[in-house]
Amino acid sequence: MSSVAIGLFAGLLLALVAAVGGFDMFMLAVVLAAVGAVVGLVVDGRIDVTGLLSGRGRG
Repeated sequence: MSSVAIGLFAGLLLALVAAVGGFDMFMLAVVLAAVGAVVGLVVDGRIDVTGLLSGRGRG
């Protein structure tokens, strides 16, 4: 599936949420989409989060 098709599908879903649920549900859908995009980038290896997850070391 191409990036254009995925973007079109995501836009249609957000428009449907806005039409059915109102502004609050639309904003929730946008936030969840952003979280999903970040998780997808981490899984693809485009974002490195090892520095955030490793912590400082003790002692």
